[in-house]
Amino acid sequence: MELLEETANEILAGDRPWPALAASGLALVGVPEEAGGSGGDLAGAAAVLRAAGYHAAAVPLAETGWLAGRLLAEAGLPVPAGVLTAGVLTAASGAVSTGGGGTLSGTLRRVPWARGADRLVVLAGGAVAVVDPARAEITEGANVAGEPRDDVVLSGVRPEAAAPCPVDAAELRRRGALARAVQLTGAMARALDLSVRYAREREQFGRPLGRFQAVQQMLAELAGEAAVADVAVRAAVRAPGDPVAVASAKADASRAAGAVAAIAHQVHGALGVTEEHVLHKVTLRLGAWRDEYGNETDWADDLGAAAAAAPDPWAFITGP
Repeated sequence: MELLEETANEILAGDRPWPALAASGLALVGVPEEAGGSGGDLAGAAAVLRAAGYHAAAVPLAETGWLAGRLLAEAGLPVPAGVLTAGVLTAASGAVSTGGGGTLSGTLRRVPWARGADRLVVLAGGAVAVVDPARAEITEGANVAGEPRDDVVLSGVRPEAAAPCPVDAAELRRRGALARAVQLTGAMARALDLSVRYAREREQFGRPLGRFQAVQQMLAELAGEAAVADVAVRAAVRAPGDPVAVASAKADASRAAGAVAAIAHQVHGALGVTEEHVLHKVTLRLGAWRDEYGNETDWADDLGAAAAAAPDPWAFITGP
């Protein structure tokens, strides 16, 4: 795992990391080899994804392997080369035929990286389908960090391949939420490192900022927020099939992201909001990823509803 993390960080620190990620196989870590992936488990995929968050890398990493690649593998379909992304077909007026005789009609909302994808992986009606994006109508959009989040309209599009899939829309949302939670922990770790370094190097009134008790308190709070979120997210990666663990991880990571961004900017002052400073890139992604696949309020509501419906709510909250 250490070698994997070192390799991922070395690649992601570069100017154009995606070609190297794809060529090295890191884009498909966690996808079975027999399906065309690189093998390994979800913990390995999370290590690469966390590194991408740390470097605030604008790459379709979560979409290609964590979401689309795993969907295809679970449906028994080969994973094609290139950039992949996944979405759920809503308001479908057509049907997917797993025998290859049907068409797809409907809309996929805010699909990450759709405009640059080589293939769209579409979840609809208990099946997963592979679609050439050239046959779709794509309306470009973006999140607050400027990453592509596009609407995709399919009108009678025949998929290149389709097969039954055990994953439903709710499970795909959980997977997306866990991916973003992992990315958030990477970005929070970077915000902490940047803040500690700045407090050590920047002097005010003849001494480093880090020597002032108020700044020390802020850095301690930032570190605590990042650490608690990281623990929750790592626990969810070890139990990705546990909806409570995933909901707790995304709720905590999204909540902590706001606090971490605010404290990091307090430490840096006006410098941190300039486009040239790396903190600007990091905290923009904290704000964007915080909301995607559900923010802290959404997932807290889900947890509250699950607790209220449990036979023993107290055991639900305090149990393993």
